[in-house]
Amino acid sequence: MGAELVILGVGNLLMSDDGIGIHAAQQLALDPPGGACVVDAGTDYLSALTFLEGARRVLVLDAVRGGAAPGTLHRLGPDEIALRPAGGGAHFTSVLEARRLLPPGAPWPDITVLGVEPAVVDYGLALSAPVAAALPRLVAAARRIICEWTEQPSPRESLQVAS
Repeated sequence: MGAELVILGVGNLLMSDDGIGIHAAQQLALDPPGGACVVDAGTDYLSALTFLEGARRVLVLDAVRGGAAPGTLHRLGPDEIALRPAGGGAHFTSVLEARRLLPPGAPWPDITVLGVEPAVVDYGLALSAPVAAALPRLVAAARRIICEWTEQPSPRESLQVAS
């Protein structure tokens, strides 16, 4: 049984902006908000299941294609996640598919996805300029969401998120 609140950073650090979720998780791990367990899952979704089993709520950090300008933040709740097409550029769909590997009737957490619209998803270690500029906003938004979930006072950073 893991933590009740989990922040799950997913993506591929070798594919430029696709690694934004990992970069954010690494920053949040230095000072985890609200007692949340921060997990750098990368592309290893099966290992992430261990952390999801006992969780009540999970915040997935990822690159999310939504047709907005690169660097735009997207917040997706369970209804929006269910409507996303497979292969839409976000790894959280693989995390959701992995649910089938849990025992029948196993509890499943409420999942929210917080992502950044990528500019470049191609071989490379560096984030593009608009996505690198969005990284502090992504980290601040993740902290703010955990504060919402734990009913703690929110950090002062403003949260501007597209839906």
